[in-house]
Amino acid sequence: MAHLTSLTSRRQVLAGLGAAAAVPLAAPALAQGGFPNRPIRIFVPFAAGGIADITTRIVGEKLTGLIGQQLTIMNQPGPGGMSAARQVLTADADGYTLALLTNGTAVSAALYTNLQFDPVNDFVPVSTLGLFDFVFATSATAPRQTLKEVLDYGKANPGKLNVGTILYGSTQHLSAALFKSATGIDFTHVPYRSTPDLTNGAIRGDVDLAIDSYASLGGSITGNQLKALAVSGARRSAALPDVPTAAEAGVADYDVTSWNAVFAPKGTPAGIVALLNQRLREAVNEPSVKARFLELGIEAAGSSAEELGAKLKSDIAKWTAVIDKAGLQRQSFR
Repeated sequence: MAHLTSLTSRRQVLAGLGAAAAVPLAAPALAQGGFPNRPIRIFVPFAAGGIADITTRIVGEKLTGLIGQQLTIMNQPGPGGMSAARQVLTADADGYTLALLTNGTAVSAALYTNLQFDPVNDFVPVSTLGLFDFVFATSATAPRQTLKEVLDYGKANPGKLNVGTILYGSTQHLSAALFKSATGIDFTHVPYRSTPDLTNGAIRGDVDLAIDSYASLGGSITGNQLKALAVSGARRSAALPDVPTAAEAGVADYDVTSWNAVFAPKGTPAGIVALLNQRLREAVNEPSVKARFLELGIEAAGSSAEELGAKLKSDIAKWTAVIDKAGLQRQSFR
């Protein structure tokens, strides 16, 4: 699978704009000839069932009611999100074809030399949907049951600590690279092909730490197979309120928050972007959406288009610096 620093203040979920279902479409719609008057497609660069897909579908249910048109989720998995981006960027920039971009998009822009699209210049930001931390977890039977104990062991035994994530080049992998540079610990990174493989490896004790989302590890944590030692964000997660942040547990200034957000192709009329932003923020502010997101360890959070654009740029710069400091080799798609 897989908190936006508010986008300027991290836990600040922007307020909804009223009882949306009872409010007629605002002025931006009228300015664009009654948009929308047919279904809207949103391309998700992941397979069905993942955290990005699920969050988009949850919001899509509410958005359908708010705009009076069906929101159709188009799953288009592929390396670097290129397949989904291509579908959106070759469609008309009229608001009827949208893209879900994520923190992983910022990672790909920093890591890959031939991404084939520019997330900053090819897209127009609309709004975030949700923000989520990663969880540092270990086997419930591991000898070290706090992050401090893991850190102390790693510092005393260079090269012996094993930290597991999914896939080289994933946000989780780069979160581990940032963890290495922040702690100064010489540990071994163990990449797994999938979240189930990582989870099983962590439960068995094959790795001392696993880094992944609560949506991925939560079932094993609540089932007492894994123990959550810390979360990656700057503040504690509402899903794990008793679990310290990495910074609280001894990793100074560590802060990694992933996000899912809606973008439109460049050239989409400003009035349509404004309407979509308004309706998306209303949808994510619905109590039922917040509750369903919380079950997945996600904070429902809308943003202004400007805040989202600034966050995308800052995250690309952040992960570029992490890659450079860690000495990771830039990748290319064949």
